[in-house]
Amino acid sequence: MTAPPARPGQGGPGAASVTGVPSFTPSLAKAVFRDVTPMHVSRQAATAAASVTRTVLAEIIDGARRAAAEEARKKLLPEDLIPAIDRNVELEVAGTWFGYSSTFKERRGVVRDANGVIETPPKRSRARRPSAVAGSHRFEAGVRKLLRSQRATAVPAMVRDLDGIASVFLTDLARDAVMVARQGRVRRTIGLDDVLAATGMRLFVGIRQRALAEAHEATRNTSAG
Repeated sequence: MTAPPARPGQGGPGAASVTGVPSFTPSLAKAVFRDVTPMHVSRQAATAAASVTRTVLAEIIDGARRAAAEEARKKLLPEDLIPAIDRNVELEVAGTWFGYSSTFKERRGVVRDANGVIETPPKRSRARRPSAVAGSHRFEAGVRKLLRSQRATAVPAMVRDLDGIASVFLTDLARDAVMVARQGRVRRTIGLDDVLAATGMRLFVGIRQRALAEAHEATRNTSAG
């Protein structure tokens, strides 16, 4: 997804730092990579991908908490995602999910193709390999753990939206890492540098800096094998 022009975020550097909170595991990241490519993924690469996803979700939850607080609510609702993303363009990270979530239907409006025909979201596939949307349930435990770490609670529909955003984002990140690994050379392994480069492509401004810093921290004591 092409990054839109940046504007200042609300939290500032490190506002949603979650270093040391392993919400999404390297094994989950590897499972997502397997949906995308047969290439081997190193431990450091999987750890970094999981860390970057955690950083992005923490920032989204932080923005949603601010929106809920303005209405004197503690429990997060799906509607809190819209002002959280509108206020911070850095959080536009999982547009594919918007077409599947009722939360974002009004925000997206009617989308037409080049012939003026209204486009509808694709139906969920029953393919052997789960899509990012069909596989979003795998992220529920991590999302709930991340919510607890930020002392936040959310209604089930909000948890589902966060699951979907995490799944779509990590899938897109994996695809970018595969593209980086294949550019200019023939390789069978996706390494840490590929994931870091993909992170730089997919994120921007403050959230990119936080994600890269936390990924480096997460992989510091992780072997490259």
